[in-house]
Amino acid sequence: MNARVEDDLVALVRERLTREPGDLTPQRVAAALRAEGRPVGDATVLLVHEALSRDVLGAGPLEPLLRQPLVTDVLVNGPHQVFIDRGQGLEQTDVRFRDDDAVRRLAQRLAARGGRRLDDASPWVDLRLADGTRFHAVLAPLARPGTSLSLRVPRSQVFTLEQLVDTGAVTAGGARLLTRIVERRLAFLVTGGTGSGKTTLLNTLLSEVDPRERLVLVEDASELRPDHPHVVALEARPPNLEGQGAVTVCQLVRQALRMRPDRLVVGEVRGPEVVDLLAALNTGHEGGSGTLHANSAADVPARIESLALAAGLGREATHSQLSSAINVVIHLARTPAGHRFLAEVAVPMRDEAGIVRVLTAARFTACGESSTGSGADLLARALEPETS
Repeated sequence: MNARVEDDLVALVRERLTREPGDLTPQRVAAALRAEGRPVGDATVLLVHEALSRDVLGAGPLEPLLRQPLVTDVLVNGPHQVFIDRGQGLEQTDVRFRDDDAVRRLAQRLAARGGRRLDDASPWVDLRLADGTRFHAVLAPLARPGTSLSLRVPRSQVFTLEQLVDTGAVTAGGARLLTRIVERRLAFLVTGGTGSGKTTLLNTLLSEVDPRERLVLVEDASELRPDHPHVVALEARPPNLEGQGAVTVCQLVRQALRMRPDRLVVGEVRGPEVVDLLAALNTGHEGGSGTLHANSAADVPARIESLALAAGLGREATHSQLSSAINVVIHLARTPAGHRFLAEVAVPMRDEAGIVRVLTAARFTACGESSTGSGADLLARALEPETS
């Protein structure tokens, strides 16, 4: 039976089975085929049953892609364009949906599994599935060329610094520098664009923390899985269908401060929680960290200022807090071919006008070359061992 015939049969059987609720079994598929006057051979029944199973279980036709070991993202642009990212840029796959209705059904089913509504009145959704996959969808016609799905797959493996060196993401010298930053308990932000590897590197650095220390993680959607014996993770919660029950990252940061953290970690700083994080790192909580979207290390102060201003913290207060809260900025970049790498290690410094500037201490290229910048002496002093 060719794929076109199978699609037609699947559509007919699906429509009939939806009118007669019950478990999806080969017997019910065979009965539906007979009722439609279609062939009921064993091979036909099994093919239609398998296709329907993919449609109602897991992530449907995307399930095999999500299970590939190197895949970090699966992106669906309507029924005929499905892409994956295996760390070397986007690749188009041969996976196709029958039509946009099939994409929409899958999106609505995944949203329902997360307890969220997805329809014309609420045409987008952002949630985490039970296996940790981050799922986002926008329905057509808002999305073009059709319903758009974005799935971010959590890493089952946490890379060590040695492995990142082997893959070329970090140079040997960069790895030594990052290790010293963690050992000296400097507060740091991992910055970069979307897909630059911020979560991957933060996972690695948190895994390097002394096992006697207690890590308290706060995230909007749980992605961090450091290889560390003492981790407590708090995850924000969106409102339910009635618009109630939301728990924000800001609220969780305040709770985390009462949980005796040796290191407070905010998985992604992108809203008013920046104010709580800056305040927390100014109250004796050394070694705190987080990630932040930014185009470059030099853009970090402006990015934090804009987030803080939106949360009601004035410019002067923001820069005052920032100058004493964050010791190091670790910036990542990504080449057009998809190679992620450590691009810069920088140090914030407050100037005479009270504005924080970021000075480059070490710069790295995608080819593994390195150089120092004007902030090298400041970083060296910050990394000096404490004297009793």
